[in-house]
Amino acid sequence: MPHITVDYSAQLSGVFDRQAFVRELHPMVLEETGSAGVCKTFFRSAAETFVGDRGAGQVAFVHVEVGLLPGRPDELKARLAEDVLALLGKHLPAGGHGYRDSDGDGYEVVTSVEVRDLSGAYRLHHAQR
Repeated sequence: MPHITVDYSAQLSGVFDRQAFVRELHPMVLEETGSAGVCKTFFRSAAETFVGDRGAGQVAFVHVEVGLLPGRPDELKARLAEDVLALLGKHLPAGGHGYRDSDGDGYEVVTSVEVRDLSGAYRLHHAQR
């Protein structure tokens, strides 16, 4: 049942292996949370991202949000967030600390993860055709 959203700076499009990331992410989330559902992940590329006082595009950014049905302890959510951060580092250049663009310029990459409870109003409908 986990609902996952990954927002990332557009300049990472060519170097962030999203398919490989999600292949490892889904089983990890299901195992660590004990969820019996199916993970659903949305990737959203952001044309402009800003980190601190730096200009657009100077620092790349990836944020993962994992929404779970309520009831899991904060310790489990914190551990899952750390594990997702480590997995991100595995699928980003230089372990998630930076990358070089096609011109050879180096850039920093900032990553973050939030594991949160879905609202009590959350509903899921799966229609097969």
